[in-house]
Amino acid sequence: MRYYIISGEASGDLHGSNLIKELRKLDTQAHIRAWGGNKMQDAGATLVKHYRDLAFMGFVEVILNLKTILSNIAFCKKDILAFKPDVLVLIDYPGFNLRIARWAKKQGIKVVYYIAPQVWAWKENRAKAMKRDIDKMLVILPFEKEYFAEKWRWPVSYVGHPLVKVIDDFAAEKRSLESPGKHVIALLPGSRSQEISVKLPIMLEVTKAFPHYSFVVSKAPGQDDAFYKGFLEQYTNVSTTRDTYELLATSDAALVTSGTATLETALFEVPQVVCYKGNSISYAIAKRLIKIKYISLVNLIMDKPVIKELIQKELKPGNLIAELDNLLHNDAYKSRIQNDYKALKHLLSAGGNASENAAKQVWACINT
Repeated sequence: MRYYIISGEASGDLHGSNLIKELRKLDTQAHIRAWGGNKMQDAGATLVKHYRDLAFMGFVEVILNLKTILSNIAFCKKDILAFKPDVLVLIDYPGFNLRIARWAKKQGIKVVYYIAPQVWAWKENRAKAMKRDIDKMLVILPFEKEYFAEKWRWPVSYVGHPLVKVIDDFAAEKRSLESPGKHVIALLPGSRSQEISVKLPIMLEVTKAFPHYSFVVSKAPGQDDAFYKGFLEQYTNVSTTRDTYELLATSDAALVTSGTATLETALFEVPQVVCYKGNSISYAIAKRLIKIKYISLVNLIMDKPVIKELIQKELKPGNLIAELDNLLHNDAYKSRIQNDYKALKHLLSAGGNASENAAKQVWACINT
């Protein structure tokens, strides 16, 4: 069978790669063409576009890059038609993928969407078109199945969260890891250059207040080493790594950009503070439109403030230092977070092996 898969971010590349591995178990003759990253390519897909050339975050940034985005959409449509897939699998990345889903449906191409757009948070009106254009929706957050069933009368499939098995497998292989030398604080400033440029300098200021700790910056897969050099030159207790999971497995605490990384950090049971700061205009617009109480997946899934979120003007060195000190030295606070992390993992594990379940759903969609 022929599979065309589109993801536009680092997390989508990870989940897409595991989906590809499971698809190949079901279909040893699979031909897979994809938009994604190195992980999807290593899993056996022919890579068309790398996500580092696709990710534009925020209203203003999208407007400034609209010509490039429209060009990518036009190219994608032509490439799909030339490939003639048996199924189109779209992974998250809704601004781009929902346009492709609408077009693909009109071409008679079967569409499976893996990792639902967060319409429960904002742009809820998208759900009506999604129901029309998507043949099979696969969701990974436990509350989403009920949301789509009750709000939109749409029977979607909860497949579990793919990160649970990914991190369990990693932990099983790396149980012998020990923290090197000093205690370690992880800095996860994001994957896009624009968010790293805003958040990493603030994170790095915190290092001066904790001279007895080693700070390690997790470099994004799509960013060159040279990009980070200018940020780090004046800091003597800061190093870098490209292995985020190995870093989290040996960290005492973490400063984390909002997004999938907050969930990964929680599944590694690392106390964390969530850091978010974006373009002020984009944030002001988003604040009016977004209907959720929290920006981190950890707090959203648990529906309570498990971890501290420092947003926009609150994200400054003084606040980060105070929260990090609390994470490192307040035992009762750390214990409460760890208990909530355990409850979170239980919720996310209920669906089973997400990548395997998703692959079976994709296979079933082709064969029905």
